[in-house]
Formats: sequence, structure tokens, C-alpha cells
Amino acid sequence: GAAIAPVPAHFQQALAVLDVVLRVPCIFIIDAIFNSYYEPGSGWAGVLISSVVLLLSQKALFKFYTLFFAVILGVAAILFNYYATSHLDVYSAYYNAALGFRLLPRNGPTLWLGMATVQLFFGVGYVFLLNLQSVFAALVVLDIMIPLWGLMIELPADVRQLVAVFSGLALALNTAVCLAMRLKWFYYSCRYVYLLIRHMYRIYGLQLLLEDTWKRIRFPDVLRVFWLTRVTAQALILIYVVRGYLLSWDVFWDLTSNLIISGCDSTLTVLGMSAVISSVAHYLGLSILAFIGSTEEEDKRLGFVAPVLFFILALQTGLSSLDPEERLVRLSRNICLLLTAILHFIHGMTDPVLMSLSASHVSSVRRHVPVLLVSMALFVLPVVLSFALWHHYALNTWLFAVTAFCVELCLKVVVSLTVYGLFMADGFSNILWEKLDDYVYYVRSTGNIIEFLFGVIMFGNGAYTMMFESGSKIRACMMCLHAYFNIYLQAKNGWKTFINRRTAVKKINSLPEVHGDQLTDIEDVCAICYQEFSTSARITPCHHYFHALCLRKWLYIQDTCPMCHQRVYVEEESRDRAAFSNNNGGYAAPQDAAAAAALDNELLEDNDSIEYDEEEWGTQNGSTPIEEDYINDDTDSTED
Repeated sequence: GAAIAPVPAHFQQALAVLDVVLRVPCIFIIDAIFNSYYEPGSGWAGVLISSVVLLLSQKALFKFYTLFFAVILGVAAILFNYYATSHLDVYSAYYNAALGFRLLPRNGPTLWLGMATVQLFFGVGYVFLLNLQSVFAALVVLDIMIPLWGLMIELPADVRQLVAVFSGLALALNTAVCLAMRLKWFYYSCRYVYLLIRHMYRIYGLQLLLEDTWKRIRFPDVLRVFWLTRVTAQALILIYVVRGYLLSWDVFWDLTSNLIISGCDSTLTVLGMSAVISSVAHYLGLSILAFIGSTEEEDKRLGFVAPVLFFILALQTGLSSLDPEERLVRLSRNICLLLTAILHFIHGMTDPVLMSLSASHVSSVRRHVPVLLVSMALFVLPVVLSFALWHHYALNTWLFAVTAFCVELCLKVVVSLTVYGLFMADGFSNILWEKLDDYVYYVRSTGNIIEFLFGVIMFGNGAYTMMFESGSKIRACMMCLHAYFNIYLQAKNGWKTFINRRTAVKKINSLPEVHGDQLTDIEDVCAICYQEFSTSARITPCHHYFHALCLRKWLYIQDTCPMCHQRVYVEEESRDRAAFSNNNGGYAAPQDAAAAAALDNELLEDNDSIEYDEEEWGTQNGSTPIEEDYINDDTDSTED
């Protein structure tokens, strides 16, 4: 058979846009039902139907709207015929609508031609959408046009109305038959969706099922279009209401405040606002990544983290259920907390780039300037934000939380820039800086300890808010998550890192050392860094030797030799009997036990940078999940 031509990209984009637009009315209907003042159980049928339509596949959705618009055109044609034959005075000069606009021209051929054109449009559209056969389609169009002919030949009013009624009944009967014939398709479509959902649930589980549905119906785009459309409509209404007033700053602020308040008055509108925040955060993250020259895929999660934090903050504070004025205040507080969270995430994007540029000794100034500018902005913005908030508000739990997050961010920036400066200084140095890892470890450890203390303080702040200001189940859950991720796991990982470092030092102490003239007998370089031995070397039980600093970094990750992968830890009694060779197979005599015991004092310390711990890399250097910090934000304070 002939090959199927691929669908053009612009056509696929048009279908995707149409798919999103057609799902938006379902959200409007659900939101209107939930916000109505009727009895709570009176609108569940509408919610169910709207939810089913929202979850339809693209093909089924298009077919549903095809039938829906066909019904709409049929109803419009019936109403047009009935209203024209019942209320149109053919002997009047003009026909005036309720608002006073002149809709129809003078009585005569122009009037009949205009009405016939409108009905012909309705009839052709109805026939096209229902895909009727040619002969039957002609009969349907003829049925729609018959009442106009009665009006044209000036039949009596009762006869014209009777003709219009029979024409409408015939069209309604045809519509009912067409819909009944498609009930089979509707049944099999619903059955197919049910079987598909059951199959995916059994095979992949509930989480993957929800993720697939979320992506298939493009739910974030639907929410985004829903919220923007709703806010735009409300803005037009407000502008129409205040059109007679002089536009001033106070009027503009009132309009903006009303739009913001109405933009988060229900759960669906909060979801829509979260979708808009997701889009803004996503493009902000991409812009910063492009500016600093990062290509990490994990750093593109800002568009996911920001809306999740905003939505959980809204649920935790009961945003949609508050009074309008209080809702505006609470929303502004949540936005401040969200801003600090975004700045923390941006720091997580810039810190690896800073470390990469400094550790690899990149000499291009153009590579360093963008990252340094972003880092300086991350230091200045929290200071400015804290100063502005303290200038306008009194101290409360919410302001304390925002200030603590700002101070923590400034601390992270200082730590990153300090480590960056140490690595850059090492890059400009011509000799090996053996104490570099010690300094890097001390700086990062100090920063991690202070961050841990901040986590404990914020837990206490949240506990105080929950007990004395406003508590909720969501806040209690977030407190538990905060305690687990930012206190327990951070303490556990910090202690594990400390133990691993001590173990690595112990392993180094168990190995014999060669230095002085014995290094010339080896005549080789370190197999890890490929540098010559200037002062000393450590010998493994498998007769390979390395720099103590290099081997310490390796042993911090695993307990095997880098060359042959044998265990390197040996007991005291076997250490003196170990012969050693160079990395090419040559042998040299070991040093006496007294000299082997003379280990440098720095090896007894925890002197390795945590950046070499691959197991703990995801939980150190600011990579600990920060979302719980902001979720536990203590924004329920009623103080100003």
C-alpha cells in the first residue's frame, strides 16, 4: 500500500491548541457549579458530565463537540424560524432589537435575502457537522427554509406559526435520531476508555495513570487558558464599569486588587494561577540557565517546583476560603515565600556552574561573569526584600520565616563564592595546595551546620504557629515532611559523611609511607593524578602507590585499589611485611615501621571536601530538598 504522509508540524500544533481550547469550557462549568449558591448536591450531574468530557481522548473530544455544535445550530435555526414568524412585523419599516439596534433592513427582497442567508448558514452547518447524505441533507435544508417561504408569501400568522412548529419538530426528530444512532459509538468509546484505564492501573499503577492522563489532556495548559480567560473577562467587565471615572493610581490599584482577589477565589482558580506561575518560572529558569551557560536537565525543574509550592501554600493557608481583603494579604505573603524559594532554587542552579568553572580552572572571563552576576544578585535581592518587609511590617512568624530564608540564602551564596575563590586561587598557584580540600571542607561544613540550625529554628517557628495561631492537617503534614527532610535526613547524611571521612583517614593510616630518597627508586607518577611524587607516597597491599591526598579521595568513595580493585585496608601486623612495587611492576624496599608511623597531622583530621562523596552528592551542598522549608512557612500569622 501507499505510505501514509506525515502530518505537518503546524497542523499538529493547531490540533493541540484546539484540543486545549475545547477542554476549557469544562473547567468553567465545574468552577461555576462549585461556586454556585445552590444546594451542594444539586450540581453533581453537571460536574460528572464535564469531567467525562474533560477526560475524553482528542478524537472523541472533537466528535463530541461536532455533535454539540450541530445541536446548537439546529436549535438556533428552530428559534430563528419561530421568532421570525411570530414576532416580526413585515409591514414595519425596521425591526428593532431589545437594545435598540436595527438588526433587519426594510421589508422587501433585502429582508428575505438576509434571513434566508442566515438560515442557509445554519442548515449547511448542521448538515455538515452531522455528515448527512446528500438527498437527506437537501431535505433538512428545505425543512429549515420552509417557514421563511410562508413569511415571504404572507401567510396568516397562525399558519406561519404552525409551519414553524412542524418544521422545528421535524428538525428536532432528525437530531434525536442522529444522536441515537451514535449512542453505540458513545458506548464503545466509554467502554474503551474504561478498559484502557483499568489496564494501565493494573500494569503501571495509579501514579503513572494519573501522570499519563495529566499529560494527555494537557491539564496545565487547560488551567492556564482557563485562568487567563477568566481574569481577562473580569478585567473587561471592571473596565466597563469604571469607564466614566478618571483613571488614577488608586483606581488602577483597586482594579488590580480585585482581579487578584477574584483570581484565587476557588480551588480551580488557585490551580489556574499555579499553572501561570509554572509557565513564568519555567521560562525564567531557562533564561537563567542560558545566561550562565548550564546544560543540566535537572535544573529545568523550576517550572514544576514553583507551582507545587504555591498550591500547597494556598491549601495550607486556606487561601480561597478567606475574605477578599484577608485573601489579598495572605496571597502577598505566600508570594514572598515563593520568591525566596525560587531564589534558593536558582542558587542550586548556579552553584554547580561556579564549582565547575573554578575546579576546572576555566580562564575565559566571559564564562565567569554571568555566573558571578547571578550570584551577586542572589545575595542582594534577599537583603533588599528583607529590608523592605521589615520597613513596612512588624515582627511576626511569617516575617521571621521570610527573613530566615533570606539569611540562609545569603549564607549559601557566601559559602559558594568562598569555595569558588579557593579553587580559583589554587588554579593560579604553581604548586600543589595540599590544604585546599581541608579549607573547602571546613567552609562547606560550617555552612551545612548553620543550615541545619536554620532548619531546627524554622521547625520551632512552624510549631509555634500551628499551636498558637492557626493549625491544620496540611500544616501538620508539612511539619512532618520538614522535620524528616531538612532535619533528620540532613543530620543523618552529615553524620554519615563525617564517619566516612574518619574511616578514610583510618585506611590511609594503615598503609606504609615512602618518602625521601626511596621515591627515586620508584621512578613513576601517581596513577590517580598523573603527577610526580615530590614528598611522599602511600603503598597499598597490592603493591601500588599513590599520593596520600589522591588515595584519600578515592577511599572516601570505595574501599578498593584504583588499579586492581583489591581491598586496601590491612591489619597492623601485616603492614610491616608488605613489599611494594611501582605501578609498572618494579619493587622497592619498604620504610621502617617508625617512619611509617610518622603520618602527617593533617591526615588525622577530616580533611577532604565533600564534593568527592558521590553517594552524598545529592544531599549536600544545598541539594537537600528545600520545598518543605517554604511549605512550613508560618504564613498564618494574623499580625501585620
